[in-house]
Amino acid sequence: MTSLLPALRVSVLDRSRIREGHPPAEALRDTVRLAREAEALGYHRFWVSEHHGVPGVAGSAPTVLAAAVAGATRTIRVGTGGVMLPNHRPLVVAEQFGVLESLFPGRIDMGLGRSVGFTDGVRRALGREKEAAEDFEAQLHELLGWFRGTDPTGVRARPAEGLTVPPFVLAMGESAGIAARAGLPLVIGDLRHREKMLRGIDRYRSAFRPSPWAPEPYVVVSGTVAVAATPEKARRLLLPEAWSMARARTRGAFPPLPRAEQIDPAAMTARERTLYESALTGHLAGTEEQIADALETLLRETAAQEILVTTSTHDREALLDSYRRLARVVGNGTLRG
Repeated sequence: MTSLLPALRVSVLDRSRIREGHPPAEALRDTVRLAREAEALGYHRFWVSEHHGVPGVAGSAPTVLAAAVAGATRTIRVGTGGVMLPNHRPLVVAEQFGVLESLFPGRIDMGLGRSVGFTDGVRRALGREKEAAEDFEAQLHELLGWFRGTDPTGVRARPAEGLTVPPFVLAMGESAGIAARAGLPLVIGDLRHREKMLRGIDRYRSAFRPSPWAPEPYVVVSGTVAVAATPEKARRLLLPEAWSMARARTRGAFPPLPRAEQIDPAAMTARERTLYESALTGHLAGTEEQIADALETLLRETAAQEILVTTSTHDREALLDSYRRLARVVGNGTLRG
């Protein structure tokens, strides 16, 4: 059977996760260093994320961080996964990406999401309410209009107007339909909810309308992929993030990542332990051979053109080793399509 993997684009989304015992500034510098590693390994894109008021995440200004990443690299595509459009005015977002594309022509991606702040306090600080997400589709069309110069007010977005910055919609559920109606590439996850993800992809493809941005559907599947010498070591990479997820669900704050050896399920409450074990399931974790098989299965199920890897852990060297092993799995270290 012919392998699907050589045709697969693989990209990286880094959320600038803060590690226990290390300052937020180090997490940002780690993101830039990881981007250089990803470029050397041949990954197709390197994206950064937007989170506000989260104790365990330093990445709060994605276009600023994307500029630092693009300035520290030469060839890899750089973008956002994503800018949460309900938190911003579309004109300002267009201007920011116009500046990025002007400085780094042909390398910038514009990943866009519809989430608002994680807590009531963050939403108040941003001047947004939960209902702001309902305006995402209208905001998306306004944003794209600034690049095309079609705003009826006569205002022009400089330097965005006339530039081509590929837009992507980050989706689960409803936003898959928004991406289809706008004729934009879809970024969908996560792998832990495979059936829901597959339904979203089907809805997207069946409703897709060709546009100047994308003549046909383009699917990017996002999720955690951990690769190590043994299955046990690969699973160990997942422990810090699972612990943080469990704490966030029970205590309302997403904390910095602890070392794997500090995590003791016996010390957790029953609810924490249940959430922790659940957070460890559904990811792609294993040896290079196991990951190759898992990716083949994923591609046959989704027919995705690209996978966006979002792995986080405390041990930075183990994380880099995982990305190096994944590069060997897909294309022997020459991933970029």
